[in-house]
Amino acid sequence: MGEVLSQSEIDKLLEQMSSGEIGDELVPESDEKKVKNYDFKRPTKFSKEHLRTLEFIFEHYSRLISTNLPVYLRKNVQVAVASSETNTFNEFTNALSSPVILGIIDFAPLNGSIIIDLSTNLGYAMLDRMLGGNGVPLDKSRDFSEIEQTIIQKILVTFTQLLREPWKNVIDISPVLSRLETNPQFAQVIAPGDMVAIVTLNIKIGDVEGLMNICLPFFTLEDVMDKLNTKFWYSTMQENHDENYEAYVESMIRKVNVPVRAVLGRSTITVNDFMNLQVGDCIRLNTGVDEDMNVYVGNIKKFTALPGTEKDSYAVRITSVIREEE
Repeated sequence: MGEVLSQSEIDKLLEQMSSGEIGDELVPESDEKKVKNYDFKRPTKFSKEHLRTLEFIFEHYSRLISTNLPVYLRKNVQVAVASSETNTFNEFTNALSSPVILGIIDFAPLNGSIIIDLSTNLGYAMLDRMLGGNGVPLDKSRDFSEIEQTIIQKILVTFTQLLREPWKNVIDISPVLSRLETNPQFAQVIAPGDMVAIVTLNIKIGDVEGLMNICLPFFTLEDVMDKLNTKFWYSTMQENHDENYEAYVESMIRKVNVPVRAVLGRSTITVNDFMNLQVGDCIRLNTGVDEDMNVYVGNIKKFTALPGTEKDSYAVRITSVIREEE
């Protein structure tokens, strides 16, 4: 660190400069202008502000995935935004291996499409979980069968529908999954040299962790680039946050389907007896006919009830509610 001048030394220097004893050599000026190189092959079309706003949008998207995906997988799902960057579309596709899981999404009313790239280990884990397994990925990648592609396509449809709400502060979109591709060569939606923004999400399903990349071409977002700034995003979000917001959230929660099962009782029999069961046989349960049975919401015991009928259907009558503290 340089020596600090006292006030008297500063006054003396100023006096000498005003008298001409000291010239302007103390502050040398350089005739050379600072020039920043510009690569015309990689034009900067996405600013840091654009990427920051995209991160805000997909943070909201991450929360929606982490709350909706467990409904299908029956397993804890954690999703977070890992990074955002700009690249050429050619660099994005060259980084993809084969096979891949690519969802081509029509981003109407905007022009063009976006791409969701889901890592194969997450795809195998989801398939294993939805087909009755523990959600374990394969040790070695292989091509997906037609049945597996159909199941993955349904998952991508869910991912596509969840895009609407996070983008509502920018523009009302109606995204539609156009097709599923497992070969990156068939996902050429724009010219190789066009710029794209890539937002990477980190997804953890149980013990399996992987990435999901969302490729957003500049061509697709060009009409709303002026709205991709934090000031506009926050102002729009505050306008939408009215007094009816809580009622809206409550109405959305009420539409969520949850599994409810009433357990009459339990019993243990041998495999031989089970194989020889016939119509009309009786199985002795561990509960009496006048005892309350347990009603489960998901895997949580929530009510006790008595069995009965309602018109031509079986029904239960709730006798008590089991609170969390109980």
